[in-house]
Amino acid sequence: MTLLQKLLHLTDFRNPFLRTLVPSVAAAFAIQTVVALPSIALQSERLYDASGSATFLAVSLLSLYLPGARSKVAASVASSGPGVYGVLSRWWPSLLAPFARGAGRAVVLNWRSVAMTAAVGVWSVRLGSYLLSRILSSGHDSRFDSIRKSPPKFAAAWLGQATWVSQCLMPVVAVNSVPALAFAALPAVLATDVLGIALFVGGFGFEIAADRQKSRWLRERREKSHEEDFLTKGLWSRSQYPNYFGECMLWTGIATMAAGVLMTNPVQVGFGLSGGLSGSLLALGLSYASPAFTSFLLLKVTGIPMSEKKYDKRYGDRKDYLVWKQNTPKFFPKIT
Repeated sequence: MTLLQKLLHLTDFRNPFLRTLVPSVAAAFAIQTVVALPSIALQSERLYDASGSATFLAVSLLSLYLPGARSKVAASVASSGPGVYGVLSRWWPSLLAPFARGAGRAVVLNWRSVAMTAAVGVWSVRLGSYLLSRILSSGHDSRFDSIRKSPPKFAAAWLGQATWVSQCLMPVVAVNSVPALAFAALPAVLATDVLGIALFVGGFGFEIAADRQKSRWLRERREKSHEEDFLTKGLWSRSQYPNYFGECMLWTGIATMAAGVLMTNPVQVGFGLSGGLSGSLLALGLSYASPAFTSFLLLKVTGIPMSEKKYDKRYGDRKDYLVWKQNTPKFFPKIT
């Protein structure tokens, strides 16, 4: 038995969700550990955000392909066909096939799985490249000033990131583990599909716009085009943290799309659930734990509290800063 077969056997749970969840979470912690060890030794946080984005991308792709690859390997072993690695090297189903007209049960991947995984991929590449360029430009990240020299505290930050990835990807992993026959019993498009995609696109666009406005403001300040100490224009005049609002909104969109799928009767049966209230609550929990966890981190732990503490210390005695802070909503943007 090959190492790959042993790993697949160890995670061959009866429940299809667990068969995909356990390897996905293990992969998240493994990737973070591999990057964390040299980073802790060098006391460097330069790869922290980039590795987080790479982990999002890798784990979402793993959860997308793992169920089908597992089936292919099992069929190959049962029929004494080509080797495991030979099967996997040929098993790369088209990501566009689920969107073709007339696509049905013969399609290995469902369009929702592909769309949600692609959404995470686009988001992770965009955010990762933005954060990497920012830290390469500044040379350091002030969030780690008090912990990078403490191996236990610095290690906790990397493990925390693995937990964040695992938690945020919960709805994506859940949808990617839905059996093909359960997907085949669903309508082509659900109302939650449309709403979820709209929320994701809106939140993603909001986050990009906010980040670009801040990047342009920082560049202009370095070029001495202005002497402003803090940004209060554009979306930053509507919300104190518009990028965080966009982040929470896009994950709410992914969660909404997932919840619509996971609450349907065919999927509940495919997951071995009894349906009813308990099954629906579990589906909602798996889906919305992602934006809830993200919102908790940004609003109460690493995001707003750390930024607000830093800016209050710098500008807390300035009238213009206090006026902006008093008249600008902290999170939800004002409309007028």
